Amino acid sequence: MTTNPINVLVVDDEKAIREMIITALTRAGMAARGAKNGTTAWLKINDHKPDILLLDWMMPGISGPELTRRVRKTPLTADIPVIMLTAKVSEDDKVAGLNAGADDYIVKPFSPRELVARINAILRRSAPGDQEGKIRSGNITMDTASRQVLFNETPVHIGPTEYRLLEFFMTHAKRAHSRSQLLDQVWGTNAFLEERTVDVHIRRLRKILAEADLDHYIQTVRSHGYRFVAEDARDH
Repeated sequence: MTTNPINVLVVDDEKAIREMIITALTRAGMAARGAKNGTTAWLKINDHKPDILLLDWMMPGISGPELTRRVRKTPLTADIPVIMLTAKVSEDDKVAGLNAGADDYIVKPFSPRELVARINAILRRSAPGDQEGKIRSGNITMDTASRQVLFNETPVHIGPTEYRLLEFFMTHAKRAHSRSQLLDQVWGTNAFLEERTVDVHIRRLRKILAEADLDHYIQTVRSHGYRFVAEDARDH
């Protein structure tokens, strides 16, 4: 059964700690990448939106709480879960981190096992869908915890970009979206891609859907873009 790995961005100015965390998360089956400071992290966040952020509290330039506030104030990134990594242990520091918009904090030093458990717990709470983290629309089910996609209850293979595209469609169903809107929401504002890129991935997604006779779920909106309607229009 094919799954899409959880994408984690690790932001810490200490290279040894950053690489240790990335190695641990990679061994746990996650797709982890790093950033050495807040400025680099902000570029990477907008270039490829992560599923979760791990932020060191104390960093030169943009601090962890400051970057968290920036993430929360930006519509395209506001829903990214944030775990603060901190050596600070006072109650005031914990409150300050949570008030900045962090979802959780973990005190250094910590074990890789604890970190992985915290990440999974946060993603279960923050994932779109029902209490089990499942999004259902028509004959499609997305399990956001395991990153599995099922058509008619049968698991299917789907690439990471098509996964993000389908997830966006299913959580924003029946609305017409322009190509530029899809680029911003699925690829990020710093993707610098041509709008025809959307058409390429729509074709790929439709081809996957067609294997279960569900390709009609994606409708072309003439001179605008696309709409996702999970119903059998051929019955109407």
